Amino acid sequence: MAMRHSMILAAAIAATPLAACAQQPAGQLGVDLVAEGLQSPVLVVSPPGDPRLFIVAQAGQVWIIEGGARVAEPFLDIGSQVRFGGEQGLLGLAFHPDYASNGRFFINHTDTNGDTRVAEYRVSADPNRADPASGTTLIQLDDRRSNHNGGWLAFGPDGYLYISNGDGGGGGDPDGNGQNPNTLFGALLRIDVDSGSPYAIPPSNPFVNGGGAPEVFAIGLRNAWRLDFDGDLIYIADVGQNAWEEISVISVTDAGANLGWNILEGNHCYNATRCDDRGTVRPIYEYSHDEGCSVTGGYVYRGAAMPWLVGQYLFADYCTGFVRSFAYTGGNLAGGVTDWSRAIGNIGNILSFGEDAAGELYITTAAGRVWKIVPR
Repeated sequence: MAMRHSMILAAAIAATPLAACAQQPAGQLGVDLVAEGLQSPVLVVSPPGDPRLFIVAQAGQVWIIEGGARVAEPFLDIGSQVRFGGEQGLLGLAFHPDYASNGRFFINHTDTNGDTRVAEYRVSADPNRADPASGTTLIQLDDRRSNHNGGWLAFGPDGYLYISNGDGGGGGDPDGNGQNPNTLFGALLRIDVDSGSPYAIPPSNPFVNGGGAPEVFAIGLRNAWRLDFDGDLIYIADVGQNAWEEISVISVTDAGANLGWNILEGNHCYNATRCDDRGTVRPIYEYSHDEGCSVTGGYVYRGAAMPWLVGQYLFADYCTGFVRSFAYTGGNLAGGVTDWSRAIGNIGNILSFGEDAAGELYITTAAGRVWKIVPR
């Protein structure tokens, strides 16, 4: 997760070097407050075609914003089943593409033992309340450490559920999970929740016939804190160890991709002057810890309110609070990197981003607030 150490929580919002940043797109943006008073909001998401906002609170609740106001009771409250604190808690939520007709959704959290748990739930007869008794565990991982839980999950354009897991915690990947295809740690998983019991393995997964865990789609993740689908592309923001933060892009056709950890940290050999990085995917963007300390991945903007922002991928740094964007085209950054920090202002430590059904974007902060990115 973005919060790697307790000392980060007290990090001051600092100015960000802009030497590598380009002229911003022709337009300006700001933020409007949507909600506050939440316990570590880590995601904003909406079911397909649904005007409501669902806000994931790390403490174990999912809240609904409807008509500009928060619904009095949470949509889901599993606080009694969650170990909350630091990098643990309720971390991810994904609605089935056919949620409007089947009411299925999926969550990713650390349970009271600190283990990673992916579960399926269903909505109740009340569209603003989940059925708490409908929970079914799909994946459970025995996690010996409290950090690097990943926690993101979402449906890809292929209809499969993708799940990101951290490397199991500890500094430097002490268990060697990042480069081990036989473990579900340090990996991006892909499963078919519309077949099998409790799920099936997509036939195009790289290890479906052996050589690794069949659920694994890609390896080499340290602690990816937020991914995003933009068409067939997957944007992956992976939190670094001591020196570099990185963002990589792969395709849903890149089964078996190796994102590099712990051979590499960003574009650099980790803990070595030379390393064998053959077959690894290099990040398309990195920044050093001279500029920040923990990347917060966001989304490619596909909304209608800011046409000049369409195609830009927005991301942030938890410690310094900067917000930047770039456009990725043809395997390269098109037009450089834009810094939006002054336009957005000092809103505090940025935990995560969110996206509604219309493609408009949101920012969540450690102060318990949710902000909507708007034109100015």
